[in-house]
Amino acid sequence: MLTFVIRRLIGLIAVMFVLSVLVFLIFFETPGVDPARLMAGRNPNPETIANIKHEFGLDRPLPVRYALMMKRMFITRDLISYGSHTKVIPEIINATPVTFSLVFGAAIIWVVFSILFGLAAAVLRGTIWDPLLMILALIGISMPVFWLGEIVNLFTQSRWHNFFLFSWVPPLGYTPLTQDPLKWFEGLVFPWLTLSVLYVGFYARVLRANLIETENEDYIRTARSKGISERRVLIKHNLRTSMIAFVSLFGLDFGILVAGGALLTEVVFGLPGVGLLTYNSLTSLDLPVIMTTVIYGAFFITLASALVDLLYAWLDPRVRPT
Repeated sequence: MLTFVIRRLIGLIAVMFVLSVLVFLIFFETPGVDPARLMAGRNPNPETIANIKHEFGLDRPLPVRYALMMKRMFITRDLISYGSHTKVIPEIINATPVTFSLVFGAAIIWVVFSILFGLAAAVLRGTIWDPLLMILALIGISMPVFWLGEIVNLFTQSRWHNFFLFSWVPPLGYTPLTQDPLKWFEGLVFPWLTLSVLYVGFYARVLRANLIETENEDYIRTARSKGISERRVLIKHNLRTSMIAFVSLFGLDFGILVAGGALLTEVVFGLPGVGLLTYNSLTSLDLPVIMTTVIYGAFFITLASALVDLLYAWLDPRVRPT
């Protein structure tokens, strides 16, 4: 197990390094991109541009510029945004709790309901309820997050806001958990539901297919021949094995969302998370913020992948590292 952890740690560092180098090279090889000119404002004179390049180390060779950026990001932690001229690390730190709050809540909802719907569809296979549940799942998959979010806002923030069902919904934005737990919860209820709808439908269909596929495996028949109840066979044997693909998908999706994949939900509901910060930095070609968010995203995606492998080992002893 120690070897597995060390190997994963080395892989994490390698992925972060390769991605940071690629982003850095692509940025500076993009035609027409000159951070000094962008920071200098309108109609800058050559002296101003030269001073900015010298101040930010942009007049040095590429390897030196990369090393300076990594030093300011990880050691001195005083990396400055080219756009807002503020420190990047505090911006990421302030945005991270917003994204984590959104993704954790949505993940709990989609895991619980997708397991319930998937189990129900598999148990009720051959009845009218099975296709009805799968149609509902398909509808959930088909609805774009940004469209569903706008519809939710239309009713909860505008047309039906004064109706007693939605009068408690606060204005768009984010309230920190430490500031007001109740307002934090109220402000995230509909973002959680909006983000989770797609994943509930998709994961329910995946789980149902896996449950049906493993139903006729030898170990399932053996468990039934021993007189074990159908409920125990379903939960302890069938569901546990069927969750392997579920866990794999969940780990990657969760890592992607934490890394900034919840951008559309953050934009629609006015949540100042990492996804929104990444989007704004891309539109303004703000390399320090782009680099930091890319490394942040690579860290969480690689970490999620490692945790998935550990869950694999728990669900299926055959894949445990030796």
